[in-house]
Amino acid sequence: MFDQVASGYDRTNALLSGGNSLLWRLATVKALNLQPGERVLDVAAGTGTSSKALLKTGAEVVAVDFSPGMVKEGRRRHSDIDFVEGDAEALPFPAASFDAVTVSFGLRNVSNPQVALGEMYRVVKPGGRLVICEFSHPPAPLIRAGYQGYMKYVMPAVTALSSSHREAYRYLMESISDWPEQPVLSQWMRAAGFTRVAYRNLTGGIVALHRAKSPEDSKVRESVGKRRERPASPSTTSTSIPLQDPS
Repeated sequence: MFDQVASGYDRTNALLSGGNSLLWRLATVKALNLQPGERVLDVAAGTGTSSKALLKTGAEVVAVDFSPGMVKEGRRRHSDIDFVEGDAEALPFPAASFDAVTVSFGLRNVSNPQVALGEMYRVVKPGGRLVICEFSHPPAPLIRAGYQGYMKYVMPAVTALSSSHREAYRYLMESISDWPEQPVLSQWMRAAGFTRVAYRNLTGGIVALHRAKSPEDSKVRESVGKRRERPASPSTTSTSIPLQDPS
């Protein structure tokens, strides 16, 4: 599905967001606080629009995406970015190999986002940062009702005019509706091992920007490792997050 929409993906997204996608990217870059020479991983990077914004900070950017079509289009557009085809649930990178990890509007497309968060924890260095920008749920009833109306009536009309793959954007609407609210994602991030977890709403909560750090303290990291290696309790719906290192 993503292979088929790769060429027009960014244009349609810009239309659907009413131009807000640029503001969301800027907020993500600011939250990451990248320094020149740092290494950042952009997960579910698509064609690299978010990666290009990160590159302007002077950091070294690696973009990873599961879709061969997205990776091909990204390489065509951005020869100065290292694109890698890979699975967010089994990232093809050694442990502690990035100063920061980010994912914009891609975590909800992963089959098991909790496993993906565990992988992000594995590949980021102790003390490293994680920033997730994702569609969410407006807390104000009036904004929530307006947003639901937009997705039901306006979004299908826009995609009918701007996209050749309407089913892909029907999936987009369903994935947004099914995605958990902000506190649940925060809980998943803590369960993966991240600390100092926080979020703030953008555009009234239509989008939420989640931030966290990988703990530096060795005892904390040892405790996280032991907890993650234990199987999930049968009495809970949380997912056991295995440690994987493909290096």
